[in-house]
Amino acid sequence: MAIEIDGQTYYRTSEACQKAGISRATLFRWLKAGILEKYHRDRRGWMMFREEDLNKIRAEVRKVRVEDTYHGDKNDKS
Repeated sequence: MAIEIDGQTYYRTSEACQKAGISRATLFRWLKAGILEKYHRDRRGWMMFREEDLNKIRAEVRKVRVEDTYHGDKNDKS
């Protein structure tokens, strides 16, 4: 359930993950990697996310990274 504080809507971790379409593990990994410069905590220390935070998370979801799966010699036929 979203929480409104001083006119600002905040989402708890599980709700933020659901809205962004990612798992909690992914969110925590991305937070550790620094995709959000900061996030908010309530008086209990629980993380809270604003809509603009969710937009940054959604932008990360939409990123596509292309990598080669074969890293050996291109002439190697084995």
